[in-house]
Amino acid sequence: MHENFNHTVKVYYEDTDSGGVVYYANYLKFLERARTEALVSLGFSNKKIKDEFGALIIVKSCNIEYKKSAHLEDELNIRSFVKSITKTSFFMNQFITKGDETIVEAQVHLVFINQKGKPIKIPETLFKDFKPYFCDSIKI
Repeated sequence: MHENFNHTVKVYYEDTDSGGVVYYANYLKFLERARTEALVSLGFSNKKIKDEFGALIIVKSCNIEYKKSAHLEDELNIRSFVKSITKTSFFMNQFITKGDETIVEAQVHLVFINQKGKPIKIPETLFKDFKPYFCDSIKI
C-alpha cells in the first residue's frame, strides 16, 4: 500500500474570479504548493536540491481534469503520491478534494535536470526517501 502526501489550502479572494469561483490556473498553483510541501516533509526543498545536487525539478507535462469548482473560503485537501519513476523522472498523481468530493485530478510528469537543462539521474537519497510513496511499478 502506498502512502500519500497531504496538504491543505484555503481559497482566498485572490484565487477567485469576480463570482467567487477559483480561477482554473490557480489549481496548478495549489498542486505545485502540495508538491513542494511533499519535498519538505522528506527533509528536502527545491533550494536544497539545487544547492546540494545541482538539480532542478521541472514539470514536463500536466494532465488535469476539472470536475467541480472550488469557491471563496473553501478548505481544500491535496493528496499526492508517486505513480511511477524512472532514472530521471517521476509521475505524481494529485487529487484536490473539498470535503469528501474530488474536484480536480491531475497527473504531473516531473523531470530532474541540471543547470544546463539536461535530464539527470534522480539523486539516490531522494529516490530512497520517495520509495514509500510509490504507488505502481518502478521503471528503471
